[in-house]
Amino acid sequence: MGQAREVMDRLTEALTTTPDIKAVAELYAVDAVAVTPDGGEIHGRDHIVEYWRQMTDAIPEATFESVYAYEVGATAIDEGFFSGKNTGPIQLPSGESLPATQKEVRVRGCDIATIDDDGRIASYRLYFDQLEFLEQLGLLPDTPS
Repeated sequence: MGQAREVMDRLTEALTTTPDIKAVAELYAVDAVAVTPDGGEIHGRDHIVEYWRQMTDAIPEATFESVYAYEVGATAIDEGFFSGKNTGPIQLPSGESLPATQKEVRVRGCDIATIDDDGRIASYRLYFDQLEFLEQLGLLPDTPS
């Protein structure tokens, strides 16, 4: 196992079961860039950490079930299922928040992290189906039959 894989595994651990936002912050470079389906392009460690804080507040006891885990040079790739119960407020991009739905979610996703020379995440990409996520939370309007 190389450095990229080790850092990605530490990130997954810091975000799941008992989230450790301080540990998350230590894994990202100060000038890191993350791209997420719901947050868009996020610049800088502090903003990326805030994104993760909002997610861990919304689903504080999440788990990640790995389906595939790869490492190519300085890049680690994970594909798997993110699961948990929404017991905290859900932050919207507008700054508003929705109350917890108390619903369970299980969404397939893919994470790609590229590590810099200092062993920190410099580039991070997260992919998941937002519609599936919102549907499982019961936040989509009913569709006519």
